[in-house]
Amino acid sequence: MFEIDPAFVATSHALGDLALSHARLQDDGRYPWIVLIPRRAALRELEDLSREDLAILTDEILAAGRAVRALGFVVDKLNVGALGNLTPQLHVHVIGRRVGDPAWPGPVWGHSPAEPYGQDDLARVATAAKAALGLA
Repeated sequence: MFEIDPAFVATSHALGDLALSHARLQDDGRYPWIVLIPRRAALRELEDLSREDLAILTDEILAAGRAVRALGFVVDKLNVGALGNLTPQLHVHVIGRRVGDPAWPGPVWGHSPAEPYGQDDLARVATAAKAALGLA
């Protein structure tokens, strides 16, 4: 049975379910950042997906990239990563980066504590993300 690791619940906000993945908005107002979590039990690596699911996930990553760009931030570069060193459940980060952002040019992981969205910004960004992902 598919369950979301509690670490995602603590650090992100649900956007909704795509064909394969549960989409979440990472709660760090400095970066437009969507996390995709394939809704399959006990996945840890991309190689655990079927070819069909891998193709769907690729399409969802591209859609998440478009959504990240639609959130109202300047995006110079999209970072896509499936690290899982701290949270081993298979998930893919799609992060919009801009020259001069707080972690630029290094990775966002471990750079500094997250700066959660305020209520108004969270509502605005979540609405934009849902619309761009076709979840509105």
